[in-house]
Amino acid sequence: MSHSLGIGVLGLHEGRTMLVALIHPVPRDPATDPRDIGRLRTSYVRAVAGCDLREEKIAAARAVCPDVFYTTRYEEMLARSDVDIVCIYTPDHLHGQHIVQAFEAGKHVICTKPLVNSLDDARRVLEAGRRTGRKLLVGQSTRFFESFQRQRRAFERGEIGALEFVDAHYIHRMDWYYDKSPWAATTTDWAFLCLSHPVDLVRWYLGHIVEVHALGYRSSLAHKYGAGFDIYTANLRSSDGRIGRAMGHYGLRDLPSARNAIELMLYGSEGTSLAQYHDMRYIHTSSDGDVIEDPLYGKRAYYFNNEVHGMHYGEFANYAEYFAEALLQDRPYSPDLEEGIETICVLEAIRRSAHSGRPVQLAPLMSEVGLQPPAT
Repeated sequence: MSHSLGIGVLGLHEGRTMLVALIHPVPRDPATDPRDIGRLRTSYVRAVAGCDLREEKIAAARAVCPDVFYTTRYEEMLARSDVDIVCIYTPDHLHGQHIVQAFEAGKHVICTKPLVNSLDDARRVLEAGRRTGRKLLVGQSTRFFESFQRQRRAFERGEIGALEFVDAHYIHRMDWYYDKSPWAATTTDWAFLCLSHPVDLVRWYLGHIVEVHALGYRSSLAHKYGAGFDIYTANLRSSDGRIGRAMGHYGLRDLPSARNAIELMLYGSEGTSLAQYHDMRYIHTSSDGDVIEDPLYGKRAYYFNNEVHGMHYGEFANYAEYFAEALLQDRPYSPDLEEGIETICVLEAIRRSAHSGRPVQLAPLMSEVGLQPPAT
């Protein structure tokens, strides 16, 4: 490792996964190339520190990653010279405050989705990033999963022709999440929480969104926990006139044998493709018929530590490595701060549209946070 950047992780529940992904070698698996046994997932980034207010979370992280500096004080981690990038995995309503603190301490940031959950925080974060010159990557983990990476490379090779329609969904029962993180029922909205996955996927392909029209509904689970809309469907129109759809349902008993938790369909002039998560299937049309690529067996150890459907080890390592390499080589990356803020504007537009029943234009929201609306 000739040169690497140090990562400090804030929030050691989900954030512990990042520590494990960066520190632990890829587990032994008979499907992997023997030459790769014991290799680390990253070369350009390393874990150096962890921070959480709860001592029990620090103890759990230390048990699996003992050679990392730990503290309950965020300011102490920010003061460390070996921390170049702060990875933020705290409750959504705290992201804005924690990002600004990191920027002002001279650190770059990876922040889990959603970047923030209000336009006030969006404006604050964008101003702080511009003022300090620090950079940020939104940790949209789905983009960095094997099947979605394969789909993107094929799209960029032109295999489906001109993209004409995008359809993405994320469906997942969330009572376990309410029990683990009670703040989710009252301090944020599911438009920002999990709908950010399919909306980001649609934006990844359509680019600037100028109008949304959304509907929302509360499941029985949302009523039980006192949450707002947890079922959303949204139509999105891009600046060049193309359209896409994002759907989320977080109160159902899902049927994973029929539909994966996250799926992205691309419909093009020359073909169609589908990427799936938690399964690792990438399915696409070809001149000989449908083709199914399913690298779960071969990639299981890298992404899931040999679990069939486990934590996000591979995805987290992929986006940390991608961001660090972009910083070291001073090259563009995505989703960056401005793209992330624009996605927050789209999510807020979806929230407003679902409550009003009317379409919402993006331009006023983007102007409110300090972004230049796209030309149409």
